[in-house]
Amino acid sequence: MTDKTIKIDLSKIANTALQEKVDKELEKVLDNILDLNTEAKATRKVTITLTMSTDDERTVVKTGMEVKSTLAPQKGVATTVIVGRDEAGKIHANELKSGIPGQTYFDDNGDMRTDTGELIEKVEQQENSKIIDYNQKKAGN
Repeated sequence: MTDKTIKIDLSKIANTALQEKVDKELEKVLDNILDLNTEAKATRKVTITLTMSTDDERTVVKTGMEVKSTLAPQKGVATTVIVGRDEAGKIHANELKSGIPGQTYFDDNGDMRTDTGELIEKVEQQENSKIIDYNQKKAGN
């Protein structure tokens, strides 16, 4: 049995500051593992870096400690956007909610919506206010 000559306990070094930093980064990693928006099998990492420097006598070693984690990124999400120009050339863009341009759908509340998610009732009200009754115009009204 050999006597231990290096008596540096990493869990107690710098008045337990290194251990506290490790614990904080481990909490981040474990939180990331439990996050359902990340890939379950992605690799996470905790890195401890000890940086040591000394003077000319080489008897005193200044030691810096850094702890950092590498987390799994959030899963990406995708959607479809429909784009076009109006009569004035102005660009319009909306998220496609129905799956097919021009197709209406029922939302979770049972309301009918346009392909971009607008309530059909609201669109019809706007369109009805723009309807011109030519019979009334001919009669002079």
